[in-house]
Amino acid sequence: MKAHAVASLKAEHRLPVLLEVAGLARSTFFYHQARLDRADPRAGLKDAVRAAFEAARGRYGHRRVHRELVKAGWQVAKKTVLELMRQLGLACHVRRKRRYASYRGEAGPVAENIMDRQFSAESPNQKWVTDVTEFRVGNDKLYLSPVMDLFNREIIAYSTGRSPNLQLATSSLRQALTALGPGEHPVVHSDQGFQYQHRTWRKLLADAGATQSMSRKGNCFDNAVIENFFGHLKEECFHHVRYLSIEALEHALHDYIRWYNNERTSQRLQGLSPVEYRAQALPA
Repeated sequence: MKAHAVASLKAEHRLPVLLEVAGLARSTFFYHQARLDRADPRAGLKDAVRAAFEAARGRYGHRRVHRELVKAGWQVAKKTVLELMRQLGLACHVRRKRRYASYRGEAGPVAENIMDRQFSAESPNQKWVTDVTEFRVGNDKLYLSPVMDLFNREIIAYSTGRSPNLQLATSSLRQALTALGPGEHPVVHSDQGFQYQHRTWRKLLADAGATQSMSRKGNCFDNAVIENFFGHLKEECFHHVRYLSIEALEHALHDYIRWYNNERTSQRLQGLSPVEYRAQALPA
């Protein structure tokens, strides 16, 4: 802007000369200078937008940032939040699609798809979903096996390891089963991975009175909720970070799951985190 250039040079040169070179009328210059000197009326809101975005470690888009602002008492439209985030250069990234496949043929009985894409639950420990996903750091690999409760989408147990073996899957399942109360017998849904066909996995479920359910072969939509979690985790914690070691990545995964359970809000959960939703939904 010409007025901005003239204002920046005014201390070194005579104003009439600058105005003549810039082709600006004196009144036009002082009008624009007054606008430049005026405080930004949305400075406070911009600070709040930036703070909400940074508190979420850059993992929130404008909808979630808007929810955080509303919770903090701001009265602002989603479109305004989107506009300000664009002005401030704040943007979360689009997720990439890449999936580890654990299917190795039929190693045991294949369970019926009892879940049948009914991913809502009326109470905790009614429906669980699980799967294994892979991460690569250089030539090394790390695998994550979480168990999610569909009542509030909380990761109730998980294990990490260097191999996607049976022990990895059963370790997280054993953790989850210890949290069951009297009369709680969840449906536990997975894909047809070899771990879930193994007799050890089936015995753990049978001993706990849980019911096994499996996706149809090659149909990731039958386990869409846990796939969606993996997508968010990798986009928000992995794809845009360069980890120097498997140990660093493992530490980051622990931190992310803690944050996901306790702080990451979800529109499906009425703008609450999984832990907040469970605490609010259940009687004291």
